[in-house]
Amino acid sequence: MKILLDTNVVLDHFLERKPFAHAAGLIFTATEQRKLETYVGATTVTTIHYLATKSLGSKQGRSVIERLLRLFELAPLNRTILASALLLKFSDFEDAVLHEAAIHSGAQAIVTRECKGFENANLSVYSADEFIVAYTSLNL
Repeated sequence: MKILLDTNVVLDHFLERKPFAHAAGLIFTATEQRKLETYVGATTVTTIHYLATKSLGSKQGRSVIERLLRLFELAPLNRTILASALLLKFSDFEDAVLHEAAIHSGAQAIVTRECKGFENANLSVYSADEFIVAYTSLNL
């Protein structure tokens, strides 16, 4: 199954934010085990780099990004996606961009902590906990 992770789920894992880190960690593990094909947005990578470098230093920040790039595929970000996102009735442009990137990458779902921001989505949207429950058949 192909999914796109919202930035907040990636941060939940790396920052071990309770109570969200456990479900995010299960998704990371399933991705490492190739049970999931997981995408992140290009903006997620730049946001994570900024936050990791700021809190952990340059060397650790780089290490975090190297892990992200080994583990996840990157959802596309181009003029077409940005223009499509502008046409959506989303209250948050960043969510609209991630939605369109997910669609263009062929993802079947978005996993986020802010499901409300994706209420007009054209694909399934789950919290990390909901995704784990919905896809127990994947042995997550």
